[in-house]
Amino acid sequence: MSSRAVSLPTETGAIEMYRLHEPAHFEVHTNPRCRSVLAAAHVVADPLAENCLGASPVIDWEATLGYRRYLWSLGLGVAEAMDTAQRGMGLDWTATKELIRRSAQDAKSSGSPIVCGAGTDQLPANQRHSLKTIVEAYLEQCAWIEQHGARIVIMASRALAAAAYSADDYHRVYETVLDQTRDRVILHWLGPMFDPALAGYWGSQDLDAATTHFLSLLKKLQNKVEGVKVSLLDKEREIALRRELPGSIKLFTGDDFNYPELILGDEQGFSHALLGIFDGIAPATSAALAALDRGDKNTFLALLNPTIPLARHIFQAPTYYYKTGLVFLAYLNGLQSHFRMIGGLESARSVPHFVKLFKLADQAGLLRHGAAERMQRFLNLAGLE
Repeated sequence: MSSRAVSLPTETGAIEMYRLHEPAHFEVHTNPRCRSVLAAAHVVADPLAENCLGASPVIDWEATLGYRRYLWSLGLGVAEAMDTAQRGMGLDWTATKELIRRSAQDAKSSGSPIVCGAGTDQLPANQRHSLKTIVEAYLEQCAWIEQHGARIVIMASRALAAAAYSADDYHRVYETVLDQTRDRVILHWLGPMFDPALAGYWGSQDLDAATTHFLSLLKKLQNKVEGVKVSLLDKEREIALRRELPGSIKLFTGDDFNYPELILGDEQGFSHALLGIFDGIAPATSAALAALDRGDKNTFLALLNPTIPLARHIFQAPTYYYKTGLVFLAYLNGLQSHFRMIGGLESARSVPHFVKLFKLADQAGLLRHGAAERMQRFLNLAGLE
């Protein structure tokens, strides 16, 4: 069999011989200037450890840090310990602390950009916590990040979503936390499609009302907030919010469906980016940023638009399983040696889902040599002889 061909099951159950395109040759741009761009990075599980459902996570540190060096080598910053790293889906606070420590140390030694997520996930789940306890949990995580020299992303808190009765409760918590952080932070609004436990964040199920509450908070705290990451998968809402932000606050798009046009922007502004999909499409992103730095908007879109079908497939509902697709893509490209995940999350998507992912990644020019053999091994294990 050719090294660029693989036998794939079709939707009807038949088998087809699929021949891959040659991998695209993407320009590497190591110092983008036009936008602040961060890739939320996944973690690599130790494949021989007890990384099964409900077990404590065991991380392959060499492979995990190697992946961050790969992202840095392409000019992207790393957003560490975010939901892409399975926060709240297998990665506990004990493992997260070590992940932050190691990644921040690596970033410092290489002079590479990094931000790290601070949440409240050390608190026991399925319990109601006081606002004071939630503040203390946030501050513990913020202090750990600052101790290791990284910038902070204040993540949305499941505990706060469960405890808050009103927008005032959100304001009280965030004001107290940010009053004690050393540097300006990024606030993350993660929508319920990414985490159903965050429905009603900022004090309302109505997104218009929630946006009003959010903007009110930002105007109070603008001297403490560098930017906001918005993950609602609603480009019109993001654009409207971007236009209402205080001038000193950046908007980092978290829209993994519409990122090219949001980053490109319009005559009234643009979004920066903190995206999980950049974990999987980093080479195309690097080349696109090079084009944008040259003012070549057409090439920027020509490089990123072919990745949109892949992104929308990886982030399809249930959206919170997107991490599985990113890890599978890293495996296909030989950026990790296996397709195992902490919490057994490799089982979260179906074989047909991975087959379509494989084709879409190929059509975007993102599959390296060797991907066909890895895909064939995966299918053989799934029962395709």
